[in-house]
Amino acid sequence: MTTTLITDEMLSLVGRELGRRVSHAVAPSDIRRWAIAVYWPEPPPARFVAPSTPLIASEDFNPFAWSVAWSSHPPTASLTDGMESALGIAGPSLPHILNGGMQTEYGAPIRAGDTITSLNVLAEYRERVGQHGSMLFTVTEDTWTNQHDQHVKTHRVTTIRY
Repeated sequence: MTTTLITDEMLSLVGRELGRRVSHAVAPSDIRRWAIAVYWPEPPPARFVAPSTPLIASEDFNPFAWSVAWSSHPPTASLTDGMESALGIAGPSLPHILNGGMQTEYGAPIRAGDTITSLNVLAEYRERVGQHGSMLFTVTEDTWTNQHDQHVKTHRVTTIRY
């Protein structure tokens, strides 16, 4: 008999929303401050700080870095059971957690005046056996769209629990 860390209850959560955020409208000064901070002590490239219309942010710009206009992200009980407990079921109660990697796909650039919506979902579960026993790989996917419903960014994060 094969044992698995992934229960039917956990599988039923795949595709479920973990949270949603909406940014404030991106101000030109937000884009300029981000570029200055990222490139410090060198000056940022002119395309991120010049008074062009509309100003376009660098791909790594985060409109949620300072504050959000609205969020539905629930508080989580713990890092190791957080995703499942946030959705109302018990997690696998594995004591260790690691970052398993990130993957980002970019779309339309963020421009001054844009309002960004972030939708975070539980994308998938996988498991493998490693030298410390069974490992649970959990992938979350955060998709950003602008006010015109254009894809801005999809960021996938893999978490390993064992």
